[in-house]
Amino acid sequence: MAFPLTRPRFDWQLRTRTLALGEETLLMGILNLTPDSFSDGGQFTSPQTALDQALWLLDEGAAILDLGGESTRPDSTPVTAEEEQARILPVLAAILKARPDAVISIDTYHASTARRAAEAGAEIVNDVSGLLWDAEMASTAAETRCGLVLTHTRGTPQEWATQTRLAPSEVIPIVLEGLRSQLATASAAGIPANAIVLDPGFGFGKRGEENFVLHAHLADLQQLGHPLLVGTSRKGFLGKEIHATTASNVAAILAGAHILRVHEIRPAAEAAAVADKILLAATQS
Repeated sequence: MAFPLTRPRFDWQLRTRTLALGEETLLMGILNLTPDSFSDGGQFTSPQTALDQALWLLDEGAAILDLGGESTRPDSTPVTAEEEQARILPVLAAILKARPDAVISIDTYHASTARRAAEAGAEIVNDVSGLLWDAEMASTAAETRCGLVLTHTRGTPQEWATQTRLAPSEVIPIVLEGLRSQLATASAAGIPANAIVLDPGFGFGKRGEENFVLHAHLADLQQLGHPLLVGTSRKGFLGKEIHATTASNVAAILAGAHILRVHEIRPAAEAAAVADKILLAATQS
């Protein structure tokens, strides 16, 4: 279907504040505190280099910082929650000491990490498993009252490279069915609807061209009635072209994405400024 060139507005309820979504695209800056992430693994493993990168992302215009302590690239090696917390919590504390008003998201599927991060000041839990990999995550997210990003994930990182490929007609129905199921789990746990943002999970159990099918029909996910977050930054399906992420970001915004999760803020901000104006013009014409 063609892009509708519309983007509904929402108020995203976080742990202690609310973010307005829809008028302008918000940028979530990626801060991987891991030795093995696919793009920047090992670059920010010391507290000082991590803090420097966090402050640079904020100064460039990131509205949210997303801290991750475990890689979820295909065939990655899982780490314990304790190791993940040892990577994340000191950096979280340092960022909030330097910038007390910073909005911090924790990229984790471990309930214990989500709980400790919320206690330390995190506002958002970004669960790439969509509440599937830790049975305690749904109740923990409800209790912390953090904003929650639910990602559609098909299988685990250890399975992605060998999964059966999907027919083009299967991609969107599978994503919609999965997200509806995850929303039902969240609701049953007492997580308010206005706390939830949906991520279609580019690369998370979608192989190669399947991601372009998801991109082409991203606007279909608006029917679920929640804000959309898209993270295609430097993803393998885009290839190695220097401007590929920017092209993907613009397409996502025109299909209704409210938040972009990116490694580099400046080019994403420039692209978002143009795409936001196109959306505005579409509503006024």
